[in-house]
Amino acid sequence: MPTTLTLAHERLPGVTVITVHGELDATNREQFDDYVQDLTDARLVFDLSRVPFMDSSGLHVLLMCEVRCRRAGGSVHLAAVQPLPARLFEITGVLANVPVHPTVEEAVTAALGRAQRSV
Repeated sequence: MPTTLTLAHERLPGVTVITVHGELDATNREQFDDYVQDLTDARLVFDLSRVPFMDSSGLHVLLMCEVRCRRAGGSVHLAAVQPLPARLFEITGVLANVPVHPTVEEAVTAALGRAQRSV
């Protein structure tokens, strides 16, 4: 049975904030991938404050999204990452390539190029 996942986005000037609520895993990977595929913005911020768990399926979608954004001259920033997903990012080396910020506001500022990367 698929894990419940709620996705929403808000377009701000120069950046789109995607709010993710629920566990990201193989049961809802396709839903997550379809949602982010429809967002063509070059600068994306993922609010992960309500994601208590993420497996490699969710991580894969985030990384493919980062590749698309980078190719378009943009970036992906992660915000408010919870402990279990943060551990996954640490173990897999994601933190070396994708900026992670304590808050959505800091991630938006960084995505717009107004602040240095924070980890």
